Amino acid sequence: MYTPLTLEADIMKKAEDFSEWYNEIVEEANLTDKRYPVKGMNVWTPYGWKIMRAIDTHIREEFDSTGHDEVCFPLLIPEDQFAKEKEHIKGFDAEVFWVTHAGLTPLDVKLLLRPTSETAMYPIFSLWVRSHADLPLKTYQIVNTFRYETKQTRAFIRVREIHFFESHTCHADFEDAERQVSEDYDILKRLARKWCLPYKLLKRTDWDKFPGAAYTVGIDTVLPNGRTLQLGSIHQYRDNFSKPYEIKYEDDDGQHRYAHQTTFGMSERLVGAVVAVHGDDKGLVLPPDIATIQIVVVPVLAKGATEAVSEAASKLTDELRQAGIRAHLDERDIRPGAKYYDWEFKGVPLRLELGVRDMDKGMVTVVRRDTGKKQQISRKGVADSAKAALGAISEDMLAIAQTTMDGRIETVDTLDHLPDSMVRAGWCGSEECGHKIEDITQRDIIGTPIEDEGFKGLCVVCGKPTTTPVYVAKAM
Repeated sequence: MYTPLTLEADIMKKAEDFSEWYNEIVEEANLTDKRYPVKGMNVWTPYGWKIMRAIDTHIREEFDSTGHDEVCFPLLIPEDQFAKEKEHIKGFDAEVFWVTHAGLTPLDVKLLLRPTSETAMYPIFSLWVRSHADLPLKTYQIVNTFRYETKQTRAFIRVREIHFFESHTCHADFEDAERQVSEDYDILKRLARKWCLPYKLLKRTDWDKFPGAAYTVGIDTVLPNGRTLQLGSIHQYRDNFSKPYEIKYEDDDGQHRYAHQTTFGMSERLVGAVVAVHGDDKGLVLPPDIATIQIVVVPVLAKGATEAVSEAASKLTDELRQAGIRAHLDERDIRPGAKYYDWEFKGVPLRLELGVRDMDKGMVTVVRRDTGKKQQISRKGVADSAKAALGAISEDMLAIAQTTMDGRIETVDTLDHLPDSMVRAGWCGSEECGHKIEDITQRDIIGTPIEDEGFKGLCVVCGKPTTTPVYVAKAM
């Protein structure tokens, strides 16, 4: 299952060409197979799929614990249902895959593969929501969505079949829907901590919000090449979808009112972000919470002590597993150096080496993947020490990633000679100045912060005083 990599592998340095480095890391680590004959529809390989499943597990745990129920809606959406929300269909019209025939028979109503699920779920929500007692309705699903991506495809980041999480909720009024949005922020914070991913919550401009939304908040991180990657988004719909889909409830006074709705979506881009943010010139660096293998045990065999070292390594691995750690014993008949290289490339957070000298001293040699730091710890109580080390790795990876991302954001008071990365500048909030910012910089306005950053400055276009900063970057 774990194919050893060659020591001669020549991986491009991350700082030299991030895009090429990313492609090579994904391929060499065997996270996905891009050779499927439909472009942008890739095969999940075992190692990559286990990472994605770990992320899905975290999502399920969070949403189950906050009162959401998992559902699974059909893949196909009738054209007439999709067309009910005009702004929504206009936003996705160029990206839709259509089904026009059943065998040789033309369909009376064309069907499409879901690009997202509002128009599939909301006709049914209108049947589920009848009274105020049915609210709030909090659901989620983890499914595949399909969008005809016209830009250059890139594994996990820009694909046409997308592994996708989406929550959909219905509420009695705008205020309760706003409370759901706040809960989504809290959920995201807990999840991102597990994945060691830094991000910014940025409210999209009206011309860049999700089709049909009242407002959209993007979840963005900054990549090593200075471009931003949208990890997901949170949407407040008000009653924009409930009106065309007749999602109404009877209140305490017997009045029929339209529900207010929210959604929260993230995708397999999370895997791409983990690779991009944490990987280095030695390969993947996986956060412990999503690592398929958290600790690999490597026996360092010696003549005359092969059986004793192997037995001790096996007992060590069993002890770690019994403590709830995902541990793997590498018993392959290859040199230890090749094993070290292999597991470093696969991003395993901790490597435990056990040889005769370690056994004589009652110690185990521990190597951290993130820092490369090597030390010896006592064999006694090794499981507790290993858990503490994994916790420290998670904290350090997030702290370093946050500091690195913050360092890639520069506040400017002019649009001349901008750095290659994300910039923060003053904006008066007018659409005219917003479009000028994008035209002058040839970059996108990623959004404005949802929390007050204490900014005071001038709009970089018209010069008016403003307390609103706008973030501008090239999107990945």
